[in-house]
Amino acid sequence: MLYQVYETQRTLMEPFVDFAQAAAKLYGNPLSPLGQNPFAQRVAAGYSLIYRLGKDYEKPAFDIRTVDVNGTDVTIHERVEINKPFCELRRFKRFTDDPATLTSLKGEPAVLIVAPLSGHYATLLRDTVKTMLKDHKVYITDWKNARTVPLSDGSFHLDDYVNYVQEFIRHIQGIYGNCHVISVCQPTVPVLAAVSLMASRGETTPLSMTMMGGPIDARKSPTAVNNLAMNKSYEWFENNVIYRVPSNFPGAGRRVYPGFLQHTGFVAMNPDRHAKSHYDYFKDLLKGDDASAEAHRKFYDEYNAVLDMDADYYLETIKTVFQEFKLVNGTWDVRNVDGDLERVRPEDIKTTAHFTVEGELDDISGSGQTEAAHSLCYNIPKSLQKHLEVKGAGHYGIFSGRRWRDIVYPQVKAFILENNRAPAQAKRAAAAPKKVAKPASKPAAKPAAKAAAKPAARKTARSKPA
Repeated sequence: MLYQVYETQRTLMEPFVDFAQAAAKLYGNPLSPLGQNPFAQRVAAGYSLIYRLGKDYEKPAFDIRTVDVNGTDVTIHERVEINKPFCELRRFKRFTDDPATLTSLKGEPAVLIVAPLSGHYATLLRDTVKTMLKDHKVYITDWKNARTVPLSDGSFHLDDYVNYVQEFIRHIQGIYGNCHVISVCQPTVPVLAAVSLMASRGETTPLSMTMMGGPIDARKSPTAVNNLAMNKSYEWFENNVIYRVPSNFPGAGRRVYPGFLQHTGFVAMNPDRHAKSHYDYFKDLLKGDDASAEAHRKFYDEYNAVLDMDADYYLETIKTVFQEFKLVNGTWDVRNVDGDLERVRPEDIKTTAHFTVEGELDDISGSGQTEAAHSLCYNIPKSLQKHLEVKGAGHYGIFSGRRWRDIVYPQVKAFILENNRAPAQAKRAAAAPKKVAKPASKPAAKPAAKAAAKPAARKTARSKPA
């Protein structure tokens, strides 16, 4: 019932939210009669804050139009390569008509970024993607909001997540011969499982896997997030956070962990910080500090956009990762696409280079949780293993912002380049898999319209793909 009550309340509040938006514009417009009021700016700021607090936040766009590659604006064409019921494999294809730049782009490594399915959309990694595009061919897992997935498409389990990742890796290997994988936060666990299973079957595994801020072993330096998952029973989560999608969505009747509950949890972790941020936004509007106000809007447009997670996937993640620690205990069996159970054995990985990254001040995945992956993958030569702790960085700082761009990314780039043992192009991995993932259940979506390149004095890339 809670989901229905929330949607009813949101629907009832919608006219007031729209009124607040209109009032903010009227009082903020100096050409409007209301804008001549001595208190107009204060009133406009108040209405703007009310609108921001009450509006419904939709999924943001990646909106990456161009990237700078050695002084050349390279145009980015975003398209869906594989459309699965719960996820899209999205590619950011680069175009340029500069011969030297084109030659450089074609020889660069292919990277699969596995985004977290833990409340926010994959666009949370926009800065990660944009930075990586300067030196890599980039793909990302773009997870769908479970409330938009009809019941006829079936349920989604943690095993399905692992199988999706394997299918995406094979797809990229089929184009480029092999690839590199980067997982951020939650997907470090299923990605390690996916690569382990591929190694156990004798398949060609990715050239490298970079794991950033993930709960490989949540027993180490447990955070408030870990403690909640570990101290509450499986039944508590099932009875208190799982609800059915209301009838006004395509996924009506599906059992989910609703996004609005997740968002409440996010805010509850740092309520004072969020309250101060909103008050600062109000003061910025009063001062006419448009740059700071716009920065606030951009951050919360992303932060407040949340998705529902399928209940089976969420509950199995709680049980597998945070309660029974199946990965580190060596007791995790994954059901493959043929319905057979396979034991996850990270020790079977022998040739994939392994890089782990942690933030010193990470309050979501504590110190040592990600680094623990090295002790599981003990058959990878030490020369192919690396760990980085980023001083002064919190959870988000290791994949976005200044520390990501200045400290983490240069080392990730160097690690990928060092381990980019170039295979023959456009050939499938040498070891044929014994069991391959089923083909995408839906045809890939039609490519979005090509992004128009920004006019600039620099060379602008448009024509040839890389």
